[in-house]
Amino acid sequence: MRMTVLDNRALNRATLARQLLLDRADVPVLDAVAHLGGLQAQEPQEPFTGLWSRLRAFAPAALDDLLTGRHVVRIHLMRRTMHLLTADDTLAWRARHDTMLRQKVMGTYRRELEGVDLAELAAAARAVLADGEPRSMPEIARALADRWPAPNPRALGEMVIGALVPVVQLPPRGVWRARSGARYTPLSRWLGREAAPSAPEGTDPVGEALVRRYLAAFGPAASADLRAWCGLAGLPAAVAAIRGELVTFRDERGRELLDLPDAPRPDPGTPAPVRFLPAFDNAVLGYHDRGRIIDDAHRGLSVAGARMVLVDGRVAATWTVDAGTVQVTPLRGFSRAERAAVTEEGQGLASFLSEKDSDRVRIAPSP
Repeated sequence: MRMTVLDNRALNRATLARQLLLDRADVPVLDAVAHLGGLQAQEPQEPFTGLWSRLRAFAPAALDDLLTGRHVVRIHLMRRTMHLLTADDTLAWRARHDTMLRQKVMGTYRRELEGVDLAELAAAARAVLADGEPRSMPEIARALADRWPAPNPRALGEMVIGALVPVVQLPPRGVWRARSGARYTPLSRWLGREAAPSAPEGTDPVGEALVRRYLAAFGPAASADLRAWCGLAGLPAAVAAIRGELVTFRDERGRELLDLPDAPRPDPGTPAPVRFLPAFDNAVLGYHDRGRIIDDAHRGLSVAGARMVLVDGRVAATWTVDAGTVQVTPLRGFSRAERAAVTEEGQGLASFLSEKDSDRVRIAPSP
């Protein structure tokens, strides 16, 4: 049977719907974080904009309460980048990412860590953290440097924090308008529960769950997109195990796309509102082929930390904030209606970020 071909506009509208960017959702913040499979969060304040753009009547205090109440955590996970994840997802998924996390750190610090027994390093790091005192990465590295004097201390710290010991980055870092350094404590101590152990060899229930959760938030998508989102190489078997649950399509390049049968796939003609995305938003970064939402000419913006504006569902501008004014720099020409829509949404964002002190928007001339 020939597979249905979904063009870029159809994939765009599906992405917007799954990412809660087609219509703002009226759901609790915890449910939104869970549905999205976490929020990219290496810039501590950016998730607030991401949630404001996705949820009706989002209040920063709601996310603050989840962080301080230990229902949401900041942790290195997908692609070894900092994410906001629900506590339950963190405990369920952390062990499945162990190998990838170590490989990512070794890919950067292989020379510095040559000859270091990682099991011994992990045990020593756990001993350092056992007193329950939150520590920064440099503090942890200095505590280990006497035993491993040769490696660059940063390499020791990155391996411990980013891979060997499941740790969380503690509030007040990541709390609304807070400025705080990164301090860590073991995941199990913070949540009062141990992370789920690795599954028996030959089984991959977490991998199968990740496939389902990814498609719910990002589908339809190719296996390469799934890997780009989570960084895990070993998911073909998980995809194969649940293939009977899935439906398949093709994109305009002929790639096979996987999806959940009942997930939303809106009509390509569905209007898409203007949305302001934070830096490193997963709506853009969560794919290997990002053509459904950003032109190839602007793809570099997605990894440079640019904050982006969606117009008709696609990246059409970047934005910054200066002295309470949201400043928009178009990447293409705007129609009068588009400029008005960008201004209106930008005013709402300015008011949100300034806590109603400003609703100023400035749009630069089009290129």
